[in-house]
Amino acid sequence: MAWLIRHGWLIAACLFALAFPMLATAVGQDFYISVASRVLIWGLLATSLNLLVGTGGMVSMGHAAFFGFGAYVVGIVALDAPQWSAAPVVLPLAIVATGILAFVIGAICLRTRGVYFIMITLAFAQMLFYIFVSLKGYGGDDGLPLAKRSPLGTLKMADDTVFYYVVLALLALCLVFLARLRDSRFGRVLRGIKDNEVRMESLGYATLRFKLTAFVIAGAMAGLAGALMANQNGFVSPNMLHWDLSGTALVMVILGGLGSLWGGLAGAVVFMVLEEVLTSFTSHWQIILGLILLGLLFFAPKGIAGLFARKAR
Repeated sequence: MAWLIRHGWLIAACLFALAFPMLATAVGQDFYISVASRVLIWGLLATSLNLLVGTGGMVSMGHAAFFGFGAYVVGIVALDAPQWSAAPVVLPLAIVATGILAFVIGAICLRTRGVYFIMITLAFAQMLFYIFVSLKGYGGDDGLPLAKRSPLGTLKMADDTVFYYVVLALLALCLVFLARLRDSRFGRVLRGIKDNEVRMESLGYATLRFKLTAFVIAGAMAGLAGALMANQNGFVSPNMLHWDLSGTALVMVILGGLGSLWGGLAGAVVFMVLEEVLTSFTSHWQIILGLILLGLLFFAPKGIAGLFARKAR
């Protein structure tokens, strides 16, 4: 009974997520199924960044590089090799390709710390942004349209409801994986590195190896989110690699709760809902969002996830 009380909000959220397309259809608001898919994809991106920032203490402003790169993998394959554009092929390809990119970038960036790490990740993201702007064969600054979503067997991926459940399933798998990772020896060492890296080194841990592994995992998950967003939008653009997208994801992480398994997803949901509501009142909605974020930092420094944890206790 105590477990049910403590996790009741989580059960309710899962049931609501499963029933959302049916509820939206019942009230004649099918458009919001597509919006919900977008929120879940943003939640996946923010969750991947939370692994770096909240668990590993690595504040990255270049996370959009992996998001956009994963999207371009889908776009380039659909253009140059459409026979390989099926989701069971192109999604793992986006994950692997982005993981390799994250390994290369992380091997360089993680030799720095603090503000230097922030700036070098930002530099890599902007470098990739300008590279894809210059690729005229793939649309350049105008972007690259996709003819259709990546097919998945007999499923009709063009149907927003089917695509929603595919995104929800992939997000659930990533959250389960991160939950197991957090409770493993790797997760405990990573949190120790965040608290005191020098002490962890003195205990004999190869901290660079642990941080690089986390960097690759986070980058690969961001690549999956980018591949899904490319399918969602039917369009790939260099703007998906721009640094302001990294900033938006970071705001979602802070809003939801640093280090919390559900923090990235909670922050994405609240951010997107606030954007939808506030833009209907004013074009300067970012000012109001900034005030809300400041208030949350003062009264709930652990974010929305921290508020729920406090109520559960």
